[in-house]
Amino acid sequence: MRWSLKPKPQTEKVEALQKALQVDVITATLLLQRGIETYEAAKQFFRPSLNDLHNPFLMKDMDKATARIEKAITNNENILVYGDYDVDGTTSVALMSSYLKTVYPNVATYIPDRYDEGYGISYKGIDFANDNDFSLIIALDCGIKAIEKVDYAKNLGIDFIICDHHRPGNEIPQAAAVLDPKREDCEYPYKELCGCGVGFKLIQALASKEGKMTKDLIEYLDLVATAIGADIVPINGENRALAYLGLQVINTNPRPGIKAILNEVKKTELTITDVVFIVAPRINAAGRMKHGNYAVTLLTEENKELAAKYAAEINEYNLDRRETDKRITEEALKQIEEQKEQNRLTTVVYHETWHKGVIGIVASRLTETYYRPTLVFTKSGDKLAASARSVKGFDVYNALEACKEHIEQFGGHKYAAGLTLAEENYEAFKQAFENVVSKTIDRDLLIPEIKIDDNIDLSDITPKFYRILKQFAPFGPSNMTPVFMTENLIDTGYGKCVGADKTHLRLTAKQRKSSINFVGIGFGMGDKIDAISNGKQFNAVYSIDENEWQGNTSLQLKLRDIR
Repeated sequence: MRWSLKPKPQTEKVEALQKALQVDVITATLLLQRGIETYEAAKQFFRPSLNDLHNPFLMKDMDKATARIEKAITNNENILVYGDYDVDGTTSVALMSSYLKTVYPNVATYIPDRYDEGYGISYKGIDFANDNDFSLIIALDCGIKAIEKVDYAKNLGIDFIICDHHRPGNEIPQAAAVLDPKREDCEYPYKELCGCGVGFKLIQALASKEGKMTKDLIEYLDLVATAIGADIVPINGENRALAYLGLQVINTNPRPGIKAILNEVKKTELTITDVVFIVAPRINAAGRMKHGNYAVTLLTEENKELAAKYAAEINEYNLDRRETDKRITEEALKQIEEQKEQNRLTTVVYHETWHKGVIGIVASRLTETYYRPTLVFTKSGDKLAASARSVKGFDVYNALEACKEHIEQFGGHKYAAGLTLAEENYEAFKQAFENVVSKTIDRDLLIPEIKIDDNIDLSDITPKFYRILKQFAPFGPSNMTPVFMTENLIDTGYGKCVGADKTHLRLTAKQRKSSINFVGIGFGMGDKIDAISNGKQFNAVYSIDENEWQGNTSLQLKLRDIR
């Protein structure tokens, strides 16, 4: 692990913010590191509200999108709400379809089959719309690169409204409206919305034209918060407000489908991390193991008994998904070892029988193991399909673009992407990808980095300090859980390996010449036991959380690394 201490903000800025907010120096430092420099900015950060949301009509083509939907309603047209099969796509479809159905009955949904149609807008989906007399398709979380498919639909008399957040190519589809804050000609103030967030802006615009207020749409924010967490978009600016308010809905009055998922896992008060690791995988499992339609059905179901039935089914899909991704990860690791490819700067593996629904998860696991840009391929029809994952700081999308002569299609983000190619191009692509990464990656990025917010003493950790830290949530990209370093620690003699397989480390740390001590728990850090034994002095990197034991709650150190 590389330990990197974030730069200290200017002393005068820290002192000014301390004075304005009446907080300690560590809290002021944490806020400045997150770009919060004034009392007003801090108030907005700690108390997100609907007032933080931008006017949806600032987004390019929003006027065209609302006008086309109004025209469809006036002319009694059939509207098809189309979205991808992942969490962002299925929550987007659930949000848009359930809102439209409150004002208009002729609305249906369509999720492409991951295996038959693949990612994004498909010709099969357009043909379905044509066969069933749909003249307007609202595509969510996909479509920004579907130039030919939008033209194909247009020739059949079908209009598209595209709500996407992926990077556009050189050309924008000739749709009735294209909503994407990443368009170069879009001046929308916040660029990092997820697909469901763009969908929410559209229903916000539609609602305003019907005389409704944004507060009338709060019930939809549980879907938006789920998509924000699952799609790993920055949790700052508008996303922070949407995630914060959406979590309140999840924890107080979630829709029956989300409530049913929580009942399955017996969880009550959720953080955004819980959404990422509990709710999102179950919604995703439908599209991975069966069909994304199951997720939309669950998320739009209003009957509690039916929602409970659907959630139980989806939980089974998730258990299947876990077993499958564990097996494929083991096979992929074995393949890497047998091919003796540990010296490469990229990981590219392929097996024709690997389950297409879990290759993205497997790519993430391989990235955690070898820490380098990773692609996992499987057979998809007569093509090969892959999921790409990257290491922090390296843009895998740009790397794929540099290899596009070998690729049939690709799309995605800086750290996660998908692609298809012809089987005969696999070896040439594999070598080209290795060459591009070798020439462009900073070698330091191949060593995992822990970014440390501040160097503090254990005496700085008080109940009051932790209460303020909790208000920094929800955490995510651009506002990660604060990580601290403390130096000159010793274990007071209680350090041991714990857990069924003794792979976790538990210790009681104190600084020399101080009586204050804290329990520390390091998951998967059992191999560090020698570093803390026999009174050895060590430094630790950790975050702070609460431990509940036999009715008592205490603060503990969640260890990240030890030296």
